[in-house]
Amino acid sequence: MTASLPYDPQRLARCADEIIVNVRELAERGWTPATSSNFSCRMDATNVAITVSGRDKGRLVAADIMVVDVGGNPVATTQKSSAETLLHTQLYKRFPEIGCVLHTHSVNQTVASRLYAAKGAIRLEGYELLKAFAGNTTHDTLLDLPVLPNTQDMPELASKVEALLDGGPMWGYLIEGHGLYAWGRDMAEARRHLEAFEFLLACELEMRRLGASSN
Repeated sequence: MTASLPYDPQRLARCADEIIVNVRELAERGWTPATSSNFSCRMDATNVAITVSGRDKGRLVAADIMVVDVGGNPVATTQKSSAETLLHTQLYKRFPEIGCVLHTHSVNQTVASRLYAAKGAIRLEGYELLKAFAGNTTHDTLLDLPVLPNTQDMPELASKVEALLDGGPMWGYLIEGHGLYAWGRDMAEARRHLEAFEFLLACELEMRRLGASSN
């Protein structure tokens, strides 16, 4: 950490590199259309590296990654992060073990969020890939993926997320007509959770199309 910055710039550079490489791969899959989505990694106990608002996430460069504190406030920068920054930082603030938060807008995520909004959750049950989620060791289990109403009032949305977090361990949630938030202890685990949710949502949508879904 230098005398002029309240964080380690080398740590920021490493986080930026990790975000850029992984997000470009997600963008190639079509999960971050236009300038949508936002991504972050924990730098230390009080600082978070996060994507700057309005950037094409498939073409990120180091200057497109800024620092906010766990309260969501910009640190040593005039850049602006996403309006949804609070949804990232509330996780880092509450869970010191969380190291990465990923928010994407794939077609499967967005369509599923609309179809299951009235139920408030999508039940994922009996899938082998449920073992991809930290803490799960068997397919013989279930996971309810919450679906929250969309709103531009981030404190209101964050308060609804807090209520869900009070209910026990979870690794993601959907926002209606919007997309998916997924997280983990590091980028690799967050990617694993994100990809598992994406696959399972695709399965549920296909089952529904075939008339075989119990959801």
